[in-house]
Amino acid sequence: MHVMIDLCVVPIGVGVSVSKYIAECQRIIERAELAFQLHPYGTVIEGEWDDVMAAVKLCHEKVHEMGAPRISTSMKIGTRTDREQHMQEKIDSVVEKLRR
Repeated sequence: MHVMIDLCVVPIGVGVSVSKYIAECQRIIERAELAFQLHPYGTVIEGEWDDVMAAVKLCHEKVHEMGAPRISTSMKIGTRTDREQHMQEKIDSVVEKLRR
């Protein structure tokens, strides 16, 4: 099943800056060859359900390995049964309506 998630991984107990942890998660997503779009408060990821969830698990494992004793993660998950939709299509749809 194709899935699109909005992922926000927050390492806890590592200080104020978390960018090095997020960069490692981005590397994991890239290595998994998943489509993604980074934004200021998370990352949208799309692909097959098992592949996406495996990447989320690897992100948690890596961030813990880097020294974060706790992680708080929020995820919004979207699936469709009528057709496969990609993140750029969703953006293009809104942009088109804004032009009217």
